[in-house]
Amino acid sequence: MLVHNWREVLKRAWSVRLMALALLFIVLEPVYTFVAATWVSRNIYIQLAMSVATGLLAVAAIIARIFVQQQISGDLNGKPPAEG
Repeated sequence: MLVHNWREVLKRAWSVRLMALALLFIVLEPVYTFVAATWVSRNIYIQLAMSVATGLLAVAAIIARIFVQQQISGDLNGKPPAEG
């Protein structure tokens, strides 16, 4: 079941933003591997850095998910967030 303000959550939640960045790194890693294999020499350190960045972004997204973001969550007693 979706939360009542799911559009606002998609726009403002840090967990969503961090997961989008992790997705970007997940997509860029095979692209880089293909380009590196075709045109330039592969650099294991760049691949390692991309993998580490992906993992750190995923962990940060999990941590951001458990913290209350007052602009999105509103009061903790179940009231919807204030507009604005």
